[in-house]
Amino acid sequence: MDVLRVFNNNVVLARDDAGREVVLTGRGLGYQGRPGDRVDASKVAQTFVPDIHHDVEQLSAFLTAIPPEHLALAAEILEGARSELGIRFSQAMIIPLADHISYAIKRVRQQVAVQYPLRAEVAHLYPIELRVARAAVQLVRERTGVDLPADEAVPIALHFVNAVFATADLSRTFQMTEVFEQVFGVLESAYGRRFDTESVNAARFLTHLRYFFVRVDADAQLLENPISFTSTIRTSFPEAYQSAERLQALLELRLGKPITPDEVVYLTLHIARLASET
Repeated sequence: MDVLRVFNNNVVLARDDAGREVVLTGRGLGYQGRPGDRVDASKVAQTFVPDIHHDVEQLSAFLTAIPPEHLALAAEILEGARSELGIRFSQAMIIPLADHISYAIKRVRQQVAVQYPLRAEVAHLYPIELRVARAAVQLVRERTGVDLPADEAVPIALHFVNAVFATADLSRTFQMTEVFEQVFGVLESAYGRRFDTESVNAARFLTHLRYFFVRVDADAQLLENPISFTSTIRTSFPEAYQSAERLQALLELRLGKPITPDEVVYLTLHIARLASET
């Protein structure tokens, strides 16, 4: 690969063997480098390919602001999370996670405390992601010698949850988490008991809700079942269907879009399964 541009000592723009422009990172990779030089492959830690969401200028701006070791640490955390959570993380997830780690370390060194208001909701809704995130916090401590607060696991867990949206913007995930907590509040009020969010059925329900959010965002809600099927589900699971209608009203209010009857049917099926747990 040939160097096209040197951004700083650790980040360069190059052209790979396929003719693509790629942004490369690595400690000392760009030191005394010039356009036209061959890239020292032994120093390349990571390769980032610009896309429609992150062009060369955006990628370089992010990557020059993040130490290469933090990028490598984020990639290692995501690889470990992939095997634990069964989620395929895109390249785009490395940068926001590495950026978060860098700022978290900086805050500790500057003795700046941060409160995470969604701590209880994350613990309730995403116990598995939070467990993996706590391991990630411990890994950062061991690798950097910086004693990150335990609560840093909360935003890291949300980064894992956010992977389903394939975006670096966590605002939608924050909204989703708040709505999910309200969903369980409605169900627990309707059935007069708490639900175990670590159970298999709860995990299936949460997964369904996550992809429901994706469908709403894409204006691609389910529209496939005949009226007779809806009628059958309504008759078979009257209590669950009534709860699903209450959730429909909540979701329409929070998301600002009408929820299709088919989505209500599938909510009913998940609620019935969840409620069947003893």
